[in-house]
Amino acid sequence: MNKISFVVPVYNEEENLAQLAVELKAVASTLEVPCEFLLVDDCSRDGSLALMRKLSAEDERFKFLSFARNTGQSAAMWAGFQHAAGDVIITLDADLQNDPADVPAMLKHFGPDCHMVCGWRYNRQDILSKKLASKLGNWVRNWVTGDGIHDTGCSLKIMDGDMLRRVPGFKGVHRFLPTMMRLEGAKITEVKVNHRPRVHGISKYTNLRRGMEGVCDLLAVRWMMSRHLRIKIGESNVHN
Repeated sequence: MNKISFVVPVYNEEENLAQLAVELKAVASTLEVPCEFLLVDDCSRDGSLALMRKLSAEDERFKFLSFARNTGQSAAMWAGFQHAAGDVIITLDADLQNDPADVPAMLKHFGPDCHMVCGWRYNRQDILSKKLASKLGNWVRNWVTGDGIHDTGCSLKIMDGDMLRRVPGFKGVHRFLPTMMRLEGAKITEVKVNHRPRVHGISKYTNLRRGMEGVCDLLAVRWMMSRHLRIKIGESNVHN
């Protein structure tokens, strides 16, 4: 592990970014490797981008990308993966519901025998309808993909950067990262993490929208699983 990149998609989170920056710098001070904080602005309509510029001017570890038009969370994450400098990538939301303080405990599980650590919001702080929809969505995804992950929707994840950058980009990819990483050969574990109530801003999704998109994405991912190439070279004289 040479460098850690925190990749954070941002959409209208002006009220949360200053506190997030404080928490990211605090957890980075406890780690023994260099860190960068890559904030990806999905064409926010508030002052998020201006604050991101300010953070990057004050601390060179803060980097930012800003989309020309609103493209979605999957696009923001995938763009972050492609531009991140770290060999280890950590994702989390900008709404402060994920707790960066969970990262050191999660990193203890990451290594040669574990290429992805997924956060599990065991005591989720959301309204009942969102929790029930999430349980149903996770059950259906696990039934189709065979992942066995309790909480694929938790954005707090630690992943091998090389494997992650090979994952194809598509709308909804952020909901299927365990599946796509497993196709790249990743070994995966889950760790129970803290989940905090949202204080500022509003959720960007409704259960209906998430459900409709999820069904389409699930069919596409199942197709990719069935067509994924697994090549093992028996002999070669090619030297790169």
